[in-house]
Amino acid sequence: MSSQRPDISYTVPGMSTQESGQIISLLQMRLHSLNDLALTLKHVHWNVVGPHFIAVHEMIDPQVDQVRAMTDDLAERISTLGGEPNGTPGALVDERTWNDYSIGRAEAIEHLGALDLVYTSVIEDHREAMQATETSDPVTQDMLIEQLRGLELFQWFVRAHLESSGGKLSTHGATTETAAASQAADQARDQP
Repeated sequence: MSSQRPDISYTVPGMSTQESGQIISLLQMRLHSLNDLALTLKHVHWNVVGPHFIAVHEMIDPQVDQVRAMTDDLAERISTLGGEPNGTPGALVDERTWNDYSIGRAEAIEHLGALDLVYTSVIEDHREAMQATETSDPVTQDMLIEQLRGLELFQWFVRAHLESSGGKLSTHGATTETAAASQAADQARDQP
């Protein structure tokens, strides 16, 4: 991850360039995260198979569209604060702190199990960014809160496929995408 704060010469009224630089760095990582999420969702859209193919295939595209809109909002906020958003693939790969999505062509339930972990990670990091902007930039915080509303809704859509009637997630305790995919598939096979 890039630890350098951007060198900016202006920002929004009422905020120092130092504060803006900190927020820009934070938002840049959120931009990378959501660009990665959009690509991962498209990957799932293209590689999902099995009896629930069409339901998952069609559920994913609106999520892609909304996540892409979120990236645009993040990039525009970075520019508004006097920064330069970097949305190139090379910057994403160089600065990200996570690995590529690890599931290829797979049953719908396997992808959903893995996506649950992806959403958890994105949401946790988004919440940290939201909390970090509470005092210094409530405008950015408001934008992140709105994005969290959408991300949490999407995770709920995913989790509805993974939840038992007793309220337990098939991915409970999984720490890797592969393990979550396997656990989700195992529960699906055990259900009538």
